Amino acid sequence: MVQAVLYHKLDSAYDDITGERYHFPKMYLSRIEQTIGDWIVYYGPIPKRRGRFYSGLAKVREIVGDPNLASHFYAYLDDYLDFDRLVDYAEEGGYETKMFRADGSVNPGRSIQAVRLLLPTEFAAIVQAGLANPDEWPDRIDPPDTAPSVPGFGDVSQTPFISDEYERPVISQLLNRPFRDAKFRQNIRKIYDRTCAFTGLRLINGGGRPEVEAAHIQPVEHGGSDSIQNGIALSGTVHWMFDRGLLSLGDDFSILPSRQLNYDVSHLLHRDMKARVPEQPHLQPHPHYLAWHRENIFKS
Repeated sequence: MVQAVLYHKLDSAYDDITGERYHFPKMYLSRIEQTIGDWIVYYGPIPKRRGRFYSGLAKVREIVGDPNLASHFYAYLDDYLDFDRLVDYAEEGGYETKMFRADGSVNPGRSIQAVRLLLPTEFAAIVQAGLANPDEWPDRIDPPDTAPSVPGFGDVSQTPFISDEYERPVISQLLNRPFRDAKFRQNIRKIYDRTCAFTGLRLINGGGRPEVEAAHIQPVEHGGSDSIQNGIALSGTVHWMFDRGLLSLGDDFSILPSRQLNYDVSHLLHRDMKARVPEQPHLQPHPHYLAWHRENIFKS
């Protein structure tokens, strides 16, 4: 097994869903086959940002042929996690050694490859850079003796880890549910500016922590990912109603109340019954997850 970088563009013609599946032509099959059971890093342009960035990572579960398009395949993914910051591919002199020549210029033959295999040290450096930001509004934490034990990767101080024996600790932490929940919550609160998408409430408690919660649209226990596009910021009461199918969202972000509600909650919600979501499409709830919620959770 080996780690790799996968090029992804939001408006790509390929049939991708970030963190769920990656669509690719046969020319990259032999490389992606090597990653089955291991991790890949997403890489590419970001709307309204100059340059190209590493933006998240996932684990390759399996590869399946595209039944509708000859010589094309799908890599199905698990355990997706957005980075808490976009990592410019050229910062710190670059993370992929073969991407740059000795004089620091970009190697064009390498840069145009949509799938690039990574050295273990390159993967570790990218992940460290992408998940190193501390939460600006951390929740209450356990006492030190029960805090995560992997140095610099999810502990409160966010001390950078530097070790030749990095791989197992890094991967162990990437699969750690409390760590992933904390990163998901951090990302959702940030892009929604600590504000409930359904009500507009932005409550900050006495300790300076936001009361808004990070809701998974398709729950993790039902196969949902930790992608930002599978999340939305909701106040506690609205989150409870959303998880129980009493509220849902249309693809146009219209708030849908269930007929099973035995009281009118419209006074709690935006008057136009529209959720307020980030402007950039790659940060908005994805139709794939919204459809799943309407079909499996919503009590229409």
